[in-house]
Amino acid sequence: MTDDDGQQIGYKVLPRGTPVVLSDGEQLGTVHRVLDNAREHIFDGIIVNTRDGRRFVDAPEVRRITEWRVTLSIDSVEARDLPEHRGALGAIEKGARRRLHRWQRRLGR
Repeated sequence: MTDDDGQQIGYKVLPRGTPVVLSDGEQLGTVHRVLDNAREHIFDGIIVNTRDGRRFVDAPEVRRITEWRVTLSIDSVEARDLPEHRGALGAIEKGARRRLHRWQRRLGR
């Protein structure tokens, strides 16, 4: 990754409206909100405003956060499976279900 995306920053200072870019270079949308477990200082993921509504991106799918963009580890094909955000618990539950299905596909189940 080149430095044209700015300095790396922490998730706690990630501003709303920052572009979210997929691993294949396509822009998914913009940051709506960061989800974290404040008590345990754990980054849970981000809610992204997309053309198709708000989507939940789980923390392991976030490759890099910089002052100019968020880069994900998933591509545009995988992004189609991102769960719709309907509140933190529903999104996290769906995200966990989606990860399980992804692992099952990888294992041929």
